[in-house]
Amino acid sequence: MDDDVVQRVFQEGGRDFFQQQPSTSSSSSSILQSLPLHVSFDHGYYLLVKSIQELREKKEGIVTVGIGGPSGSGKSSLAEKVASVIGCTVVSMENYRDGFDEGNDLGSIDFDMLVRNLEDLTKGEDTLIPVFDYQQKKRVGSKTIKSASSGVVIVDGTYALHAKLRSLLDIRVAVVGGVHFSLLSKVQYDIGDSCSLDYLIDSIFPLFRKHIEPDLHHAQIRINNSFVSSFREAIYKLKCRSEAAEEHFAYAFQGNEAQIDNFIEMYLRPPSASEEARINDWIKVRQSGIRYYLSLGDQRIVDKNFIIRPKAEFEVGRMTLGGLLALGYAVVVSYKRASKSVDYGNVSLSLETIDTLGETFMVLRGTNRKTVGTEALKMGINEPWITKSYLELILERKGVPRLNTPPLLPNTSLTTSQDRMIAAPRPIRVPPNLVTRLEDLSQPWTRSPTKSKMEPILATWHFISSDPPQADSSTIDPSSFRDTVKLAPMPDSYDLDRGLLLAVQAIQALLENKGFPVIVGIGGPSGSGKTSLAHKMANIVGCEVVSLESYYKSEQVKDFKYDDFSSLDLSLLSKNIDDIRNGQRTKVPIFDLETGVQSGFKELEVSEDCGVIIFEGVYALHPDIRKSLDLWIAVVGGVHSHLISRVQRDKSRVGCFMSQNEIMMTVFPMFQQFIEPHLVHAHLKIRNDFDPVLSPESSLFVLKSNKQVAYQDILKILDPAKFCSSVQNFIDIYLKLPGLPTNGQLTEGDCIRVRICEGRFALLIREPIREGNFIIQPKVDFDISISTVAGLLNLGYQAVAYIEASAFIYQDGKILIEVDHLQDAPNPYLQIKGVDKDAVAAAGSMLKLDGSYTTKSYLQIVLERLPASGRGSGGIHTQQAARLQELVEFIQSQGSSSASESSPIREVSPVEGVIEDMQSRIRRLERWHTINTVLWTFLMSALVGYSLYQRKRQ
Repeated sequence: MDDDVVQRVFQEGGRDFFQQQPSTSSSSSSILQSLPLHVSFDHGYYLLVKSIQELREKKEGIVTVGIGGPSGSGKSSLAEKVASVIGCTVVSMENYRDGFDEGNDLGSIDFDMLVRNLEDLTKGEDTLIPVFDYQQKKRVGSKTIKSASSGVVIVDGTYALHAKLRSLLDIRVAVVGGVHFSLLSKVQYDIGDSCSLDYLIDSIFPLFRKHIEPDLHHAQIRINNSFVSSFREAIYKLKCRSEAAEEHFAYAFQGNEAQIDNFIEMYLRPPSASEEARINDWIKVRQSGIRYYLSLGDQRIVDKNFIIRPKAEFEVGRMTLGGLLALGYAVVVSYKRASKSVDYGNVSLSLETIDTLGETFMVLRGTNRKTVGTEALKMGINEPWITKSYLELILERKGVPRLNTPPLLPNTSLTTSQDRMIAAPRPIRVPPNLVTRLEDLSQPWTRSPTKSKMEPILATWHFISSDPPQADSSTIDPSSFRDTVKLAPMPDSYDLDRGLLLAVQAIQALLENKGFPVIVGIGGPSGSGKTSLAHKMANIVGCEVVSLESYYKSEQVKDFKYDDFSSLDLSLLSKNIDDIRNGQRTKVPIFDLETGVQSGFKELEVSEDCGVIIFEGVYALHPDIRKSLDLWIAVVGGVHSHLISRVQRDKSRVGCFMSQNEIMMTVFPMFQQFIEPHLVHAHLKIRNDFDPVLSPESSLFVLKSNKQVAYQDILKILDPAKFCSSVQNFIDIYLKLPGLPTNGQLTEGDCIRVRICEGRFALLIREPIREGNFIIQPKVDFDISISTVAGLLNLGYQAVAYIEASAFIYQDGKILIEVDHLQDAPNPYLQIKGVDKDAVAAAGSMLKLDGSYTTKSYLQIVLERLPASGRGSGGIHTQQAARLQELVEFIQSQGSSSASESSPIREVSPVEGVIEDMQSRIRRLERWHTINTVLWTFLMSALVGYSLYQRKRQ
């Protein structure tokens, strides 16, 4: 479907491709001809990047993109993410204001200048765009955009799809959702059924239906952004009164440019709230100059000394604030906050003065809890940290303001029939089959979900108690009391962001009501996201994560049974949990996945300082395990669901429809029988809708070259204090369903890639974006059982390609350099990987790789090198085909075996001999690598010592 969508973007829209049929901007191509229904943010991002790339190849000059939508929908975030990949110019319509503050007023935008700027760029001419200062509320200058360096220009703004601009845009994107939808849902929740949805839209976003929504129907890509706030990239704060750290201010601000900000912060209470209403129900609005930023409630977590906040603030128009006040929301607290801040390293230090309190506070902020905590220790502040918000401090001092009587709200909508017609315009050219699909929707795609589909604003945890033992209170064992208090399960399932918040709140509730230790279990199928969730939770509460993979029995792992419950050493796991519950130190195993054996133990203790431990694994919620746990969390979705959807898509393309249930039983045979039944008992059920393939959140930038680089040169560009290295041998098998249409040559996109590394199987689902010299790919490799690979083969997939390679890996935490020796290839390939695009490019330049990069996959490289005479029917070398067939037969024999414990005596297959041979080669490579590293370290130490000796003599 993606390729079809991209093609329709070109065929049905775009200024250059539509010149043969001149049309006014009002009759430009309809979204219904390119994408009938909306897509997710991740999917829309992927489609937009692909569309830009293909259009850039097919036309001369710049590619112009318009991203429009209501305030707070996420359009600016989309523009920034695309720019980070494509390297384009983003033009914000906010800079084209005339200077007076009218929020989203259409008349405040200087369209004439914006049109002139775009016309200059499309003609290949440089242009001057205005710069608007929000503090001074006026234009303060201009800056030059060079046409030669701007291959792509994105116009980002509420009115980016306006009729005056559409004829100048190649690609039109509409973004709705985000805080726009969430605010409507909250207001509807607060007010009840006294107002229609249309009335609320007209009150909170008065210009939306008349001046914004009609333009969105002309978009070619429509995105519904469900993101509101996320603790996945939380901000960690430590706060104290400034007197406690005065001596550190001069040091921190010395030599660093300080940023000065002045804010007005307001809290709005819902009209129907009681006197005792929680501040979590209030709406926070922050004013900075002419900009207004809104967050829904006081969403934060307090853990020990840390205040942890999500990215939950969005820009809205001034009219939105007026609309909330008109609906009966009351400003109950308002104060001014003056801030002076400086950034150094990964931490920022701020001095914040609150006028209502008459005090100044020092705040440390950062995205990593350990980094912020380490910096605080360096500062040596003795006074206790403050974990209360400024709002709580003000309410403690002045009390909760009393309610005024809210205004009466009309029971009928004030919209006219003309307004309703404008809200849903009919495109001029509409395929009839798609019109029906659009009209079948209960709500237009540009509107908020109905109230019946809303989740509660903030779910709360409750406890259930069984009857305590009948005994005198003086003789009751405190541990028995723990067993009588249990969490009541949440009735609904939640997305990953809301689930993360609820999971941490559940831990805090258990600590308060039952005390420590709190033992958490996170279960779910492979690739569902449970490991990622566990580490996000651990980062917030500062605890340890123990993977159930550490408890594998060596004899079972040799049979590749990673999803078999009998593979776990349950007795050792039970002992560790009992020790933790009894407050004793315990030794948990360390499992070496490369060798398939336990390599030792590490000591673990849960104390009052950190009274939480998390166990995660496929069988974490098995009855024999969960009976000893305090909190049960189930996670489904993620890559697990993506693989099922991928197989279903492939089968349907060859004319064989299979239900998800049929595919599940074949590909994940252990799941329905031994895993899924346990998940329904979880206290918290999380559905991971995260698209691992298309998401821009986890992009990895890769540069690939086959230029020879000396080992010493690699060491020079890596941080010696954080340097580590390893050696891996792997085999990649490419599985393809016969009958799938291809473009004449086998590509990675046609196949499912399975990697065998040290006898362990992993699924590599990657659909990379290639931009210039870079390969931009998501980080979505995940382990699977051999039964999953066998299931794919049983569904008809065939092994069509085979690559064997050895990899030497060097990294320092920021940059990873991988030297891959492909079998039968004359030269190795070097890959530089990292999440920072500039750092990866700099490393490539330091290694003098510029001009030698390739974006081809190893599959392309191997297939291109094979002579036609040496290829087999599957497109691989005939000698490799025989080894591949042996490997396939071994997978099928092992994967189709029963899930019971394997027999202690089993025959060694030829493929196992191949794998054992690979492992012995790895051990030889590791010995060589160790010797090389020691010699090189000795040489460098000698050189450094000699240099220091010479300096002392001078």
